[in-house]
Formats: sequence, structure tokens, C-alpha cells
Amino acid sequence: MSESNQLDIGSLHNMVRQEIEDDSLLEAAPDFYRTLSDFMGGLKRQEYDGVEGQIKDTLIRTATELATILIQTRLDKITRSADILTDRLLDEEKFILDSGEEQKERMDMILSATINGKSKLLESITMNHKTRMVAVRFLQKVDQIVGADLEMYGPFEAEDIATIPYENAQALIVKNAASKIRWDD
Repeated sequence: MSESNQLDIGSLHNMVRQEIEDDSLLEAAPDFYRTLSDFMGGLKRQEYDGVEGQIKDTLIRTATELATILIQTRLDKITRSADILTDRLLDEEKFILDSGEEQKERMDMILSATINGKSKLLESITMNHKTRMVAVRFLQKVDQIVGADLEMYGPFEAEDIATIPYENAQALIVKNAASKIRWDD
């Protein structure tokens, strides 16, 4: 969306309505999600008290629901259609869809190794997966642990950030002792 075509709650509602009513994937500005993000960020940065604050909070909830419906509707159309026009996919939607392609490649790799008797390859894949490093933020104190890679990690205090093997991270996340984080480059 250009400067002359700023996003507001009304235009977001209209876009969602049009996307729902049309069976095909509608064309959207290449920077739509960034514009939507700027709009949401602008709403959240505004400070109001009393009734104006309640109105702002309602506006944020409404915009959040509309954004969620829009993304889900567009992705549903994309995954259901065999002849989707790829020029109408936004970069952020392509990013989401790439994960599905990677999942299919992984499934094919496991299936091939399994039916072709390549148990060493399966062992290698699972070990690499269990020991790949994941960034976590600790939510509570955690004593020193032995990682899936047999290295020692910790001890950790609440709010510490560390990279530890995936298998250990998952165990801590399940116990609510840590949460996974992403490093933004």
C-alpha cells in the first residue's frame, strides 16, 4: 500500500470481506503485511485513558481478529487450490508455504530411508535433530544439565538465554522451565 492508500480499520474490514466473498485469491499490495504491522503497531503505541482507552483496546482486538481471519482465509485458499496464481502470493505467505515443502521433503527422506533399509541414515537424521541447537529463555532456575550431545549446560537463572540441544529444550519447555526464542538477524 502506498502513502496515499493508508490502512485503517474500515479498509481492513473491506479487504477481509472481499477475500471471504471471492473464491479466488485476491491481489494485495506486496507490502500489505508490513503496512498492516505498521497500522497495528501505531494503534498499540497510542496512549489513552478511560473510554478512549477502551475504544482503542476494542479497535486493537477487532483489527487482530480481522488480520487473523484474512491470513487464515488466504492460506486456506492457497492450500485448497491447485491452480493458485503465484504472482498473487505475498512474500510472507510464501515463507509460510515453504515450511510445508520442507515437511514433505523430510517425510520423503524418512520414507525412502525406511523402505530402503537405511537404518544408519535414520539414526543420523534423528541424532542430528535431537542435538541441533535451539535458543531458549529460562523461566526459572535450572541446575546444570547433560545435553543430548553429552555436553554440559548451565546452571541457568530465570531470564537467562542460552542455546541448548533441541531435545533438552523441548523437555524444559514442556515443564514450563524455558520458552523457545528466535534470533532475529
